[in-house]
Amino acid sequence: MITIWHNPRCSKSRQTLALLQKRGLNISVRRYLDDAPTDAEINSALDLLGLPARALIRSGEPAFRAQGLSTTDDQATLVAAMAATPKLIERPVVFANGTARLGRPPEAVLDIV
Repeated sequence: MITIWHNPRCSKSRQTLALLQKRGLNISVRRYLDDAPTDAEINSALDLLGLPARALIRSGEPAFRAQGLSTTDDQATLVAAMAATPKLIERPVVFANGTARLGRPPEAVLDIV
């Protein structure tokens, strides 16, 4: 099973989903803005991605500045912010075969499916 944390308003997320659908893959779409990941799920995603929280957080979002966040904040602070405000999560994230990839560019996910 392939899961995508998807934001239909994001062009990269739409492109990644379309790329996977063209391949006829069984995809579970999680609209993470409506069904926010927990701290534990975000930490698990970071482990699978092999990235620190600062690499998954959208620091250009107004909510990032409004919350007084900095990319130098500790991991727990950034993860908690993403869980509380899911629009801060970079998208899309695709999970498959025990690993994950960020769909930027969309083709980056193909090596795990």
